Amino acid sequence: MSSLGQALLYIISTHQGIPDIFNSKILFLAKNRRETMTRWWSFGWQMVFVTFVFMVFLTTPVTSQPQTNLLIQSCSQVNVTNIPNFIGNLNETFRDVRRKLSNNNTYFATSEQTRNSVPVYVLAQCRNYMSTSDCVSCFDFADTSIRFCAPANGGRAVFDGCFLRYESSSFYDQTTAPGNVGLCGNRTSSRQSVFETAVDGLLSNLTIATPKINGLFAAATAPVLGTNTSTAYAIAQCVENVPSGECQNCLQVAYANIKSCATDVTDGRGVDSGCFMRYSASAFFALNKTTDLTSFLRHGGSSNKGAIIGGVVGGVGFLIILLIAVLLWYCRSKRTTPGGGLYGATELQGPKDYSYSDLKRATKGFREENKIGEGGFGDVYKGDLKDGNIVAVKRLNLGSDTAKDNFESEVRLISNVHHRNLIRLLGCCSKGPELLLVLEYMANGSLEKFLYG
Repeated sequence: MSSLGQALLYIISTHQGIPDIFNSKILFLAKNRRETMTRWWSFGWQMVFVTFVFMVFLTTPVTSQPQTNLLIQSCSQVNVTNIPNFIGNLNETFRDVRRKLSNNNTYFATSEQTRNSVPVYVLAQCRNYMSTSDCVSCFDFADTSIRFCAPANGGRAVFDGCFLRYESSSFYDQTTAPGNVGLCGNRTSSRQSVFETAVDGLLSNLTIATPKINGLFAAATAPVLGTNTSTAYAIAQCVENVPSGECQNCLQVAYANIKSCATDVTDGRGVDSGCFMRYSASAFFALNKTTDLTSFLRHGGSSNKGAIIGGVVGGVGFLIILLIAVLLWYCRSKRTTPGGGLYGATELQGPKDYSYSDLKRATKGFREENKIGEGGFGDVYKGDLKDGNIVAVKRLNLGSDTAKDNFESEVRLISNVHHRNLIRLLGCCSKGPELLLVLEYMANGSLEKFLYG
């Protein structure tokens, strides 16, 4: 559609009474001849006004607006049944979207109206290199263009600078759909082969980088090798509410659709439900709107920065926790084994750790008749263990402040002295109200004699 036709449509759509012009079904619902004639009389004056505007355009040079160049317009083949309610919902959602796009640095907006039997869902998006006023202007053109789809229950209009879509059911998560196309221009270059190389690399980089960028939009340039002034310009954009993985899939389809265009022409576009891609030999965006793709093309890209940082922090945290655990274990072992450590001194001999209750039961509660001798640090008792073995149990004197040290000293002493004429240490008990040594029982002689001469 030409810019002249678009402008006429915009003027007609903003003129009072326009719903009665295009909605013929409502027009023919007039209940009497007078009302019908009144409507057609009004329509005649509107046609005079449109004819006047048309003559003005014929005598005034028209400058095409590149951002409002219509690329695709399609309408659903299914019509709604309740046209008045549908048109009301459509108008309300369009007004809401326009209001949202009027905010500075807002390029994406959605709106839905589901209050009756004909719900309407609307999505609009502008290219991020556009100003707010240009974005709203492009939306107005799309609004005017797409209204010709009514009463169809869905429609889509795609321009260079924006796109607009409405449906009677939610479609916001849709990225690719049948009918995605590549649109090749008609301009050529004398150095088409080197231009194709530059475009191919540029589009490939945009396909990789754009899904990793906040806002899912990127604009970039690339010099054309072998020339002094030639540059390739390109953009890639996905609908803001789609996941980055779906964005990349959509851009790969768009890239495949327009890759062949660069073989023959210097401008091309890839259009899909969830993304848009364009390249040209002419600048169609300001250079200050370009994106540095370098950091997004490195191994892993910026999308993995969070994972990398998380991995580093997690690794450092694990090492710190491990170090603290080792220090706590070391401090606890030092605190429970002063003087070199009981279990370190007896590790090779492997003394058994007896329970206090078992030894008390074996000596019949340390009765006097079970007493068989006295040592330097306590009395010695005969004990009958549950397994049938007979042992000598030495009961250290706990009244001394150095009882624990004496206990461990004696264990180390006996454990580290080996002689066929000396008794053998069988084990000990340090977890109870008293410290106990379990020694080999000497049936024919005094244990004290063997220990102390």
